[in-house]
Amino acid sequence: MSAPLPHAAHSKGFLLVDHELEALFGTALRASGGAAALTRAQVSPASVDLRLGRYAWRIRAGFLPGSGSIEERVEELAVSKLDLEGEGAVLERGLAYLVPLEEELALPADMRARFNPRSSTGRCDIFTRILCDGHPRFDEAPAGYHGRLWIEIAPLSFPVRLRRGDRLAQLRLSRGDAALSVSELRVLHAHTPLVYDEGRALEDSEVTIDSDGCLALSLGLVGRDPSGWRAATQTDVVEFAQEGAHDPREYWEPVHAHQGRAILAPGSFYIFASKERLCVPPDYAAEMLPIDVGIGELRNNYAGFFDNGFGWNADKSARRGTPAVLEVRAHDVPFLVEDGQPFCRLSFFRTSGRPSRLYGEGRAASYRDQDLTLARCFSRR
Repeated sequence: MSAPLPHAAHSKGFLLVDHELEALFGTALRASGGAAALTRAQVSPASVDLRLGRYAWRIRAGFLPGSGSIEERVEELAVSKLDLEGEGAVLERGLAYLVPLEEELALPADMRARFNPRSSTGRCDIFTRILCDGHPRFDEAPAGYHGRLWIEIAPLSFPVRLRRGDRLAQLRLSRGDAALSVSELRVLHAHTPLVYDEGRALEDSEVTIDSDGCLALSLGLVGRDPSGWRAATQTDVVEFAQEGAHDPREYWEPVHAHQGRAILAPGSFYIFASKERLCVPPDYAAEMLPIDVGIGELRNNYAGFFDNGFGWNADKSARRGTPAVLEVRAHDVPFLVEDGQPFCRLSFFRTSGRPSRLYGEGRAASYRDQDLTLARCFSRR
């Protein structure tokens, strides 16, 4: 067996973990004017949930931040204004909205941020991206950024009711280059397996790691009934924040993969799961990256953060790993997918150490035991 991977977080770069993130509340990560203070309930092992502010502006088009302020662009593009206080407001399917977040940043010069939709956001097919003033890229804040954060929201399959304080996106903070290289990832898998086939850890020869240091996962259609879910059309409003509020049969159609194959309809949204079972060790985190367009005209990974301890079980006799849920939309033409085909990539990151709580610990609801699991607002039948 290969030697254990040295955990050189502080020399090579790392993601901050829960207790370090909490220590930054009120300084580098703080509530914007008029917002309530951040709480521990927003903190996961290596990320912080971000809350919607009071108002949402329906905008004619999304935009990339430039030299002007985001507020100026809102004035140009806004069609209407919705109040998210109290009972909230319904955001219509197929329209774009912009909402200021309750959090803002005052990052040190050596610290940057990345953003991603939360799992429930992706599974409701709510497209989101974070904008920062003066930074011409989505879903990241440059090192040393000081300023407000805005979230663009576009419900793509269902109309959705949102309220002030709802948490659609999350943030990670990092110092240096936290990503593992190809060689580091192979050593980590040899020492602490990252992917399993049922109870068996995959051998090094069975694991695909590309030149960017990303681990490949494949599509799992066989052995599941149904093999996936397809979002229905013309549904009622989704109550995003109400756990178990909806019968999934009113919003989702089962997908059956005959002989391990299914054809995706262009424009439709699907939920599938990986063939492999993923295990993220306690000192590491992962992120699902966009699919390589060379292997299919479709989009996946609306929500991509995997925190420390996802699929982890310290009991070596227990089943290890949890399937990754895949959020998928085909483009342009019908597209055939098959069991076992490469479907997504994961990049792994060092964290500064083990968080106080691993994924799923101390939280009433998580996707710790998921397999084709829909968003929390849909009841589990």
